[in-house]
Amino acid sequence: MIDPRLSSRRSRPAVERGTSRRIFKITITMLEHDVIIVGGGLAGCRAAVEIARTDPSLKVAVVAKTHPIRSHSVAAQGGMASSLQNVDPEDNWKAHAFDTVKGSDYLADQDAVEILTREAPRVVIDLEHMGVLFSRLPDGRIAQRAFGGHSHRRTCYAADKTGHAILHELVNNLRRYGVHIYEEWYVTRLILEAGQAKGVVMYRLLDGQIEVVRAKAVMFATGGYGRVYNTTSNDYASTGDGLAMTAVAGLPLEDMEFVQFHPTGLYPVGVLISEAVRGEGAYLINAEGDRFMANYAPSRMELAPRDITSRAISLEIRAGRGINVDGSAGGPFIYLDLRHMGREKIMSKIPFAWEEAHRLLGIDSVEKPMPVRPTAHYSMGGIPTNVSGQVRSSAEGLVEGFFAAGEAACVSVHGANRLGSNSLLECVVYGKVTGATIAQYVQNRKLPSVDEQLYIKETREQIQSLVERPGKYRINQIRQQYQDTMTEYCGVFRSAELMQEGLTKLEELERQYQEVYLDDKGKLWNTEIVEALELRSLIIVGRMILTSALNRQESRGAHSREDFPQRDDGNFLKHTLAYYSPAGIDLAYMPVAITMFEPQERKY
Repeated sequence: MIDPRLSSRRSRPAVERGTSRRIFKITITMLEHDVIIVGGGLAGCRAAVEIARTDPSLKVAVVAKTHPIRSHSVAAQGGMASSLQNVDPEDNWKAHAFDTVKGSDYLADQDAVEILTREAPRVVIDLEHMGVLFSRLPDGRIAQRAFGGHSHRRTCYAADKTGHAILHELVNNLRRYGVHIYEEWYVTRLILEAGQAKGVVMYRLLDGQIEVVRAKAVMFATGGYGRVYNTTSNDYASTGDGLAMTAVAGLPLEDMEFVQFHPTGLYPVGVLISEAVRGEGAYLINAEGDRFMANYAPSRMELAPRDITSRAISLEIRAGRGINVDGSAGGPFIYLDLRHMGREKIMSKIPFAWEEAHRLLGIDSVEKPMPVRPTAHYSMGGIPTNVSGQVRSSAEGLVEGFFAAGEAACVSVHGANRLGSNSLLECVVYGKVTGATIAQYVQNRKLPSVDEQLYIKETREQIQSLVERPGKYRINQIRQQYQDTMTEYCGVFRSAELMQEGLTKLEELERQYQEVYLDDKGKLWNTEIVEALELRSLIIVGRMILTSALNRQESRGAHSREDFPQRDDGNFLKHTLAYYSPAGIDLAYMPVAITMFEPQERKY
């Protein structure tokens, strides 16, 4: 059988010297595409579709370490915000923009937010035309529900499986447009030379094959890094690989201190119970049976922004009003109560949430409340980009040939705190925008030259050293300690003393990582190799989170400092740019784009 990858390779005929006879020997070189997209979630797939739509002649490839349908985007439940006005005719893009900027605690770049909210209705309708099966109103229009921090009912949804519905159709469209998919390949390195992205190095999980792919443009859409924490709604693949590769290449990461904790992670597993559940009317109650959000956000109650709701739950638990498994006070969780909603509404509007609680805990939420507590959920920070999706090298500079979108990127539409149902929107809007930018960028550009053998040799040596290392620590041992440390020392509430201690512990764990050993020495489906490489990514990302958080001496959005409880616009109304090196993290700053709304006190 012919290897399908050969269709993407460049081959040259060879001529034998001293004769007129042409000998057609095939010289195989590296894999080549016009565009290589790393990440098979919503942002990457939407970008690929846009490129293929714009110019069908371009060779576009998506590299995914899982099958694209298994990308974490598929887990997004609640919906996608858009001022369609199907439910609330008073809604409009500017109201959506204001809610987003206010929710961000005024750290979002408002030029980027304007693009996000203006484009929202168009991208929803486009998805519908692609075949996405949104839930409907009785008159056939797309249904919209309430969501935390939004002043209007604007969240479009497909029951509580919205990400699943969108991603399936996008992957179907990849096939329609002939996009090549490298399924179950792990990208180990960004090839960045002289300020230009030239390709990537990737490792095939099946058999350990190492390949170099060169391209006219490289896009990262690798998702978030929730696995930095011990309790997270993120899947096991969310290890921040794209961010770590970017940092190792000498490029900055933006606003890494802002990590969103979702208020309702199912206790004790951390699996997400969608905000859609509260959008449909569920209550948060403490050990005393009180709807305590009246004390924290009386105008929005359970639909306050996620940072406020997560802190409220944490404070209730800290004050002894949490609940134990036996129902007594003083425990580690509170209740999410759906019982008043009735079986018909629960099973029609939020069936997946009911299923999760029933499958994982044996709880029928029609009859009993769900135990929940905050769980690490979303990365507001990431690879800095401009509004066209091009990656920044600094506050002023841009990287040739390198683009990013989705949760891995930071165009900064979320600032210090993301509103629910804006993440799917960002993936689709900026996936489309970045795809359109790339399609124009690669026109009339030549493929870059790359020393393939150098990168293959370095990667092979890196992997071989992991395999042959005599070390004394298991991967899972170091990973668990690392996740526990991040959770304890850089969680919902933070302080300088706490974070400094956390950094010391991280440095020790990083040293121990050098003594990690692998049991599996083979090449065939060696998941330990991937786990070791992922752990390296988590270590890099974790240090950048903690260092950025330690140096932001204020409370803003999801970054809550007990030693600096107030927002400080005078000193910190700016984005953090963190540069990684093994010796330490260097920080710089970048101004916030304020084009529509002046910062004001954030009240709900």
